[in-house]
Amino acid sequence: MDNPLLDFSGLPRFDAIRAEHVTPAIDSLLAEAEAAVRHAQTVSPVTWASFVTPLEDATERLWRAWGQVAHLQAVVDTPELREAYNANLPKLTRFGAALGQDLALFAQYRALAASPDYAQCDATRRKAVDNALRDFRLGGAELDDAGKARFAAIQEELSALSATFSQNVLDATDAFTLHVDDEARLSGLPADVVATARVTAEKAGKPGWTLTLKMPCYLPVQTYADDRGLREALYRASGVRASEHGPPTLDNSGHIDRILALRTELAALLGFASYADYSLATKMAQSPAEVLGFLRDLAARALPFARRDRTELEAFARDELGIDDLQPWDLAYASDKLKQARYGYSGQEVKRYFTEPTVLAGLFDVIQSLYGVRVRQDSAPTWHPDVRFFRVEDSAGTLLGQFYLDLYARDGKRGGAWMDDGRNRRSTAAGTQTPLVHLVCNFGKGVDGQPATFSHDEVTTLFHEMGHGLHQLLTAVDVLPVAGINGVEWDAVELPSQFMENFCWEWARVQAMTAHVDTGEPLPRDLFERMLAARNFQSGMATVRQLEFALFDMAIHGDFDPADDSVAALLERIRDEVAVNRPPAWHRFPQQFSHVFAGGYAAGYYSYKWAEVLSADAYAAFEEAPARLAETGARFLAEVLSRGGSRTALENFTAFRGREPSIDALLRHAGMAAPAA
Repeated sequence: MDNPLLDFSGLPRFDAIRAEHVTPAIDSLLAEAEAAVRHAQTVSPVTWASFVTPLEDATERLWRAWGQVAHLQAVVDTPELREAYNANLPKLTRFGAALGQDLALFAQYRALAASPDYAQCDATRRKAVDNALRDFRLGGAELDDAGKARFAAIQEELSALSATFSQNVLDATDAFTLHVDDEARLSGLPADVVATARVTAEKAGKPGWTLTLKMPCYLPVQTYADDRGLREALYRASGVRASEHGPPTLDNSGHIDRILALRTELAALLGFASYADYSLATKMAQSPAEVLGFLRDLAARALPFARRDRTELEAFARDELGIDDLQPWDLAYASDKLKQARYGYSGQEVKRYFTEPTVLAGLFDVIQSLYGVRVRQDSAPTWHPDVRFFRVEDSAGTLLGQFYLDLYARDGKRGGAWMDDGRNRRSTAAGTQTPLVHLVCNFGKGVDGQPATFSHDEVTTLFHEMGHGLHQLLTAVDVLPVAGINGVEWDAVELPSQFMENFCWEWARVQAMTAHVDTGEPLPRDLFERMLAARNFQSGMATVRQLEFALFDMAIHGDFDPADDSVAALLERIRDEVAVNRPPAWHRFPQQFSHVFAGGYAAGYYSYKWAEVLSADAYAAFEEAPARLAETGARFLAEVLSRGGSRTALENFTAFRGREPSIDALLRHAGMAAPAA
């Protein structure tokens, strides 16, 4: 196996993959997949064994290899790897488009659905076949030849644009540094942030401190830096990334216009009124009107709280901090000072208790207590020395799945936090293939020999991504198209992740996952009580901020007409409706909105709030029966996590909860169950 991308005998050989391996491997696997497609087009009789299994075997190898390339391009990007990725992306996009439009395959799936073999299939396989028939229609299989060609061309161009959009944001983020010679300007910053800035400067051969736009630096500067000019400088630099205010080669403005035009055209080709309608064809929500109604109903409930939050913050900033004109770069700073004044603690103080080894041990203990499975250290080739590898076993020691954990921010690594799958569960001739998952965050790394410490928000992020991972790792479904998160409606995908966040607020859990970085002492109970009292601090403002993004996303993919409107003007109208904190006119949020323009959330960003209703209601079941934790956890595992996409998300939820979801728990958890005083 000279080419590690062609080696499927075990775990990926991430330490051996080089840019020069990409094209030969993809070309070989594409040829294999295309041959499998040709065979599948004419195989007879059409059964699951004769048709679906060999087609899945070949195409899965292709997508697994490409997944390794895409993953590396996101976490250890180099010019050579990016060039190889961009060169091969069109091939994969063309193949995927052709597969989705293949009339012969479509006919074979229809024949399978009408066959005795389908009648003998279990519900999981039937769901996979039904989904495939739906996806052929959504993939343009019923278009005429000209329509198919145009649909494929649109998909190929959209793939390239999305990749460029994401790469531009990464490059613009990595390109900015602010060097500080005067240590006094760093007043208020946590010691670990200052130490990291010193190390960054040393690596560049400079004295002093170098600040960046990576989140482990940017967020602490916005939250803790006493130097208002320093906060403003980083805010401005962050706010204009990947826009016309920087290098033309990194400007995403034109890409946004083109992406929206292509999505509109694609939806029209398939007979949808808008891209939003097309997007919702595979989601829980039935129509854009339903989504907009949900968002605006939540906005009506949240706005009184958000306006109160803003008024209180303005008064505090004026009276206690001497800031008469509260600006966006003051919001996090003033909010933290207000939280300290009101609740008697700071995020910096809390962060000293959440040390990485103790947090991970606490997270793994939560998983074991909920689902009866153990997480253990494991070994595997990795893409960076900081990456750790774990295995998940059931109570008998049987391997259920494995995952990589890549926690720290670095150059060449895409910002944010995410989970993706390296290999999904499926039944093969050799036995059951176990899942393999990547969990990626962008936290600050420990310096000067100390372990990394995490803010409570970062701990929550880690639990969130682990929830996604568990959805993949604990699936009991052996049918690839509906195993793990495959086949799960996008607006329900966040249910397991948001559900896990709740355990970051339980005293016993928090106590067990804290050990002060200097003393080893757990978080004091009185400090936790102050955190708990502050849990819903500014929840109104936080809610309407998410609603702003969700409404903007639905609007630009709905009846938005660029001939009569602009993206910027539309965003301002959305802000007129729901925002209480307005960015400056020069801020370029859309140019950085990778979730929508480079990720899978187009006309789907609302799913965060939609799934929050599900996750809050699911956690309420645990609140209602605290003495039956293991029993409730086993039921959640059996009816939600292990089911994957083998049933609809609503069927999974109602099987667990005994009824359809209610918004009441979300409002209660957010402190918005009653009108603001």
